[in-house]
Amino acid sequence: MARPKDEDLGDDFSYILRMADTDMDGLKPLATALTSVKGVGARTAIQICKNTGFDPYALAGFLDTDQQEQLRLAIESYADWALTSGAEWMLNRQRDIATGNEIHLTGQQVRFSLQDDINRLRTMKCYRGVRHASGNKVRGQRGRSNGRGGLTLGVSRKKA
Repeated sequence: MARPKDEDLGDDFSYILRMADTDMDGLKPLATALTSVKGVGARTAIQICKNTGFDPYALAGFLDTDQQEQLRLAIESYADWALTSGAEWMLNRQRDIATGNEIHLTGQQVRFSLQDDINRLRTMKCYRGVRHASGNKVRGQRGRSNGRGGLTLGVSRKKA
């Protein structure tokens, strides 16, 4: 899709929208721009657009401040919608270990919960925790020939 000209966009167009501690590109369609928020994927973004009644294919920069606030509230209350509509499978944190609740994390909460989970695995000294701590592959991938760190790869020959 070609980038629209600045004259066609108007004076009230927002090139960057700030939502959930993330800068969203106003030149992208709303559903695509929402995916830049951590914890919001393509399906979640489309469902949030349906919940708010916004067109997911309209440019995100055309939203005014009231609509941006409505969208921010829809992102925060997404877990409530999923629980009441029977779509618990759309949540990214089902049966949370700390609370036991079904929640949906966005923004920095995703990073903090991931760090907490990895630290919990390390303190238990389970296999996954040990692999995380040593910096090796965690999920059974091949580690002998692929994904190795360091400066040299392969075998260096001796000079004769």
